[in-house]
Amino acid sequence: MKKINIAVLGCGRIGQMHARNIALHEMTSLACVYDINEEFANKVAFDLGVSAVTNDQEVFSNENIDAILIASPTDTHIEFIEKSVAANKPVLCEKPIDLDINKVNECAERLKGNSVPIQLGFNRRFDPGHLSAKNSLIAGEIGNLHQCIITSRDPGLPSWDYLKVSGGQFRDMTIHDFDLARFMLGEEPIRVFAISNALVEPKIKSELNDSDTLMVIMETASGKQCNIINSRSAAYGYDQRVELFGSKGMVISDNRKAHEVKKFSSNFVEQKGSLLKFLY
Repeated sequence: MKKINIAVLGCGRIGQMHARNIALHEMTSLACVYDINEEFANKVAFDLGVSAVTNDQEVFSNENIDAILIASPTDTHIEFIEKSVAANKPVLCEKPIDLDINKVNECAERLKGNSVPIQLGFNRRFDPGHLSAKNSLIAGEIGNLHQCIITSRDPGLPSWDYLKVSGGQFRDMTIHDFDLARFMLGEEPIRVFAISNALVEPKIKSELNDSDTLMVIMETASGKQCNIINSRSAAYGYDQRVELFGSKGMVISDNRKAHEVKKFSSNFVEQKGSLLKFLY
């Protein structure tokens, strides 16, 4: 099978990850990389044994490139999406499309009727555990869905430079969970309540008018409830869980563990991974 040749635009933190994944996957080939910061692009190109182009137009005009992955700064996403479509190249673009919803709507209007595949980088609904939970719901195993609880916590604050241009915690982080909530609920929310604060680093609130800790409660037209819990910094690492509670039961997609070994001793009833359940 012919490998899909993919070019990566943007060689920052997330772009480097995508470039490595493309280079390593058996069905894809990393065609080239581009970044306005040539030092970033050259480093990724050297590490992965590909070329770094100095002009983005070289990517769009190259007939040997089958698809484009956009991981550049948010304010370039619309331009690169539209250039990809004009070049008839399918595109995967990191979220969000833009921080201004009016610009997003204008882009959608310009691309109306387009047949070139465009996908945004919302990956949570493809997580094996989360997908299995959704399939359990579809199969009727938990009856009618009443509540969905989504917990998403990052292991640590990103850099200050990143926070300054991220668009805020809701648009940068919670956006993933809004997508996952819509996927799990199967219908749109009609009421939303949110609270946020900067409990990890107070300067995020005072200097950036942003938050690092938040909760969201949503309700759909049929009455389904969803609670989203976010933190920029969990001392114990990534925390990604989903709980679906229904009329006949509950299904939980828990954090992945290094192994499923269980240990028992006189000190505790059960030790699974790093979790201890102590005797009282």
